[in-house]
Amino acid sequence: MRQLREEQGLTQKQLGEKVNVSRQAINAVETGKFDPSLWLAYDIAQLFNKSIEEVFDFKESERK
Repeated sequence: MRQLREEQGLTQKQLGEKVNVSRQAINAVETGKFDPSLWLAYDIAQLFNKSIEEVFDFKESERK
């Protein structure tokens, strides 16, 4: 997600504003401290015109 965000020239704050969450929430997702809800993952993927699977790798998540 960080790579896609940076490719679009967005800050964490700008991305958060586009998907209605805080900059801290975006940071937590990017650093792996928080797994996004399905709706947040969907909104972020839609923003980047990607599928959820293309943006997030849930297989590698320690939280299952």
